[in-house]
Amino acid sequence: MIRNKEKILLSPPHMSGNEQKYINSAFNMNWIAPLGPNVDSFEKELALHVGVNDALAVCSGTAAIHLALKLLDVKPGDRIFCSTLTFVASANPILYQGAEPVFIDSEPETWNMSPRALERALMDSVIEEKLPKAVIVVHLYGQSAKMDEILQLCNKYNIPVIEDAAESLGSTYKGKASGTMGTFGIYSFNGNKIITTSGGGMLVSNNVEAINQARFLATQAKDPAPYYQHSKIGYNYRLSNILAGIGRAQLQVLDERVNARRANFDNYYKQLSDFPGFTFMKELENTKSNRWLTTLLIDEDTAGISNESLIEFLAEENIEARHVWKPLHMQPLFKGSLFYPHCETESVAEELFRKGICLPSGSGMTEIQQMRVINSIFEFSREKVLEGK
Repeated sequence: MIRNKEKILLSPPHMSGNEQKYINSAFNMNWIAPLGPNVDSFEKELALHVGVNDALAVCSGTAAIHLALKLLDVKPGDRIFCSTLTFVASANPILYQGAEPVFIDSEPETWNMSPRALERALMDSVIEEKLPKAVIVVHLYGQSAKMDEILQLCNKYNIPVIEDAAESLGSTYKGKASGTMGTFGIYSFNGNKIITTSGGGMLVSNNVEAINQARFLATQAKDPAPYYQHSKIGYNYRLSNILAGIGRAQLQVLDERVNARRANFDNYYKQLSDFPGFTFMKELENTKSNRWLTTLLIDEDTAGISNESLIEFLAEENIEARHVWKPLHMQPLFKGSLFYPHCETESVAEELFRKGICLPSGSGMTEIQQMRVINSIFEFSREKVLEGK
């Protein structure tokens, strides 16, 4: 039974208080329709912030991935390699194009795409004479994948890389912003992300010509004519001028939001890292994670509790916690898809799913709220110890 306590959400929106200025500007100009000054400025400001030549504001991160695949001329029957430990939105656009997803396992250090598994998959593709048209690498929960190794492998075969940085805006890898190292990068501004536009996304690249082509496709592919003329299939993917205004204000506080989430992680780690059977997601050397969500593994044999039982108990305490992503190769939607494990006898992603838990990590979470989460974990553990005696 849920007790009469305030709900602590996993990752709620956190407004800066400055968003209304840009919303009011759009209303005062009566620029309510999609596109407009806020959209143009948001694209320029984000491109400058992450250090790329151009950016395109769209209605979702999923739309951004789809556009990237379109730009790479992905067609039915093509193969796309994709991280398996991620949300389904990373791979759905592969199906939009009629292409075949091939899922690559995680490795234990970053929980992200395993270079070892990727190399095996590429070697098999060479033998089959069917190299992938692209590789989609996900930076999970704000932690960067091992991009040097992954890019080296992909560059060897001239395979473009799409960085799904939906969860990692504000993270860096060896001084480079997450999402800026591949051919294309994508960000998400969904309501639960580190900054939000309510719903929205961004496609970024140093290839200005490609972004201009994506802009054309995302605006219903309207030909330059004095009337509505269309020669290609287009999409209604542009971001609204009002939502872009929210994004402009949110971008101004991105660094503060990263610091707050990292502080959340530090406090969880300080309070819980000595707990038997608890192992927190590490931070790869020479990287900085935005710690979008604090995630850890629970070894039930050592801890005496499982991730599932803890999630259920926290729900009874009106605290939202979740499993880590269920690997895509385990999803009914992708039944029969090829999957390359980290090594022949081990699927790291499946192990992470069995043991992983995401704790409330909102940048607006108070110290009192966080201690309530921590104390609830201790309370549940004590109850389980007493039950076992």
